[in-house]
Amino acid sequence: MDTHAAVDREKSFQELVKYAESLSNAQTRDRIVSHIFQTTKKICNDVVSYNQKEKPDPTEKLDRIFTSKIWGFPIMLAMLAVVIYITIAGANIPSSMLANFFGWLEGYLTLAFKAINAPDWLYGILVLGLYRGTAWVVSVMLPPMAIFFPIFSLLENYGYLPRVAFNMDRLFKKAGAHGKQSLTMAMGFGCNAAAIMSTRIIESPRERMIAILTNNFVPCNGRWPTLILLSSLFMAASFTGELSTMVTAAVVVGMVLFGIVVTLSVSWILSKTALKGIPTHYTLELPPYRNPKIWNTIVRATLDKSFYVLKRAVTVAAPAGVLTWILANTYIGDTSILLSIVHFLDPFAKSLGLDGFILMAFILGLPANEIVLPILLMGYLSTGALTEIEDMSTLKQIFIDHGWTWLTALNTMLFSLLHYPCGTTLINIYKETKSKKWTFAAFAIPTVLAITITFFINQIVHALGLI
Repeated sequence: MDTHAAVDREKSFQELVKYAESLSNAQTRDRIVSHIFQTTKKICNDVVSYNQKEKPDPTEKLDRIFTSKIWGFPIMLAMLAVVIYITIAGANIPSSMLANFFGWLEGYLTLAFKAINAPDWLYGILVLGLYRGTAWVVSVMLPPMAIFFPIFSLLENYGYLPRVAFNMDRLFKKAGAHGKQSLTMAMGFGCNAAAIMSTRIIESPRERMIAILTNNFVPCNGRWPTLILLSSLFMAASFTGELSTMVTAAVVVGMVLFGIVVTLSVSWILSKTALKGIPTHYTLELPPYRNPKIWNTIVRATLDKSFYVLKRAVTVAAPAGVLTWILANTYIGDTSILLSIVHFLDPFAKSLGLDGFILMAFILGLPANEIVLPILLMGYLSTGALTEIEDMSTLKQIFIDHGWTWLTALNTMLFSLLHYPCGTTLINIYKETKSKKWTFAAFAIPTVLAITITFFINQIVHALGLI
């Protein structure tokens, strides 16, 4: 009898929990909070008299637009498109200038190594591997970060980002996650490693874990070069001038939206399986809009965020450049270790719409996503060193000569968007979670998803005869 009574009590308790969950939905709570606010405002109007006619609150007028169910999301997408467009258009010239500077400096380094009669292997490791790998990361990564982070900080200081969290809160609640995850996700546009640390603002351990496991699905600065380059070479190839930049930005925005959809979908799946629980409600008090200190914000964002992230990226990218050179210049028989890896990976990569060189570049690019493209070019050109191509048409021809089509570009972009986090991000995940299990999950979930999506897209396109 005691066993049956215990079962009945457990059943009754579960029914009570389900009933409580049905009462504690987001809409009910929003209605309660809205009613409380309206009641307090009415009481205030009844008991407080003003000598002068009250002026309309500019914050309320702007919030009717920015947090509107009709205009809120279109404005967010427009803001995102503008930020990405400015980042793409503004980073081209400084990236080229930095690349030329490092190329000029490399000439003097080469002369110095020749002057001291340094052996070829030492020159290869230090200059062709270490120096070129580091130079590529700095020239490709610094300009976009120096543009994106200040703009992001200006939007934050102006007071717009809390409105983003307010708009996204409904979507994340439906996905079983926390509204603050929208802020950590936005931080991921700059750096996923920094975004992992920003998840500390989420009080609930369950919802914080969801944010950590899904933060990788928005592109960071390390993946932007791949998305932007392939978009401009293959997706915007038939356009020129400003229109080409706009099409490239539109394709990148499309990739970002796809990443957000994946974030919400995976968050919902996790909240129903491994991380079950009741979503935490929170009331977000929207701060007033304010004029940011523009120059102070730009300087601080550049120094505190851009160079901090760049330092961490260089720290892990430099050894990867050395490893790449060693693999490309160490032979077993007549084949380098690098080409042996490519031949081994090629059959599996072909099933994903990629090739062995692309998959090899992603594997060796684990320390930092910024070096995926130079490793790929090094493999294609068989130079044994990280290579820089200045002419875009020449670069596209290299890809086409190795069998690239629009499908190869699309699946490479999707794999770049969805695949495992970089080494720095994985280290931060372990530091934040103190768990090897969850760190492995953060690696495995996006990897399986990237493989699955690219595989099915490749099969569908070929089955329909679209290529």
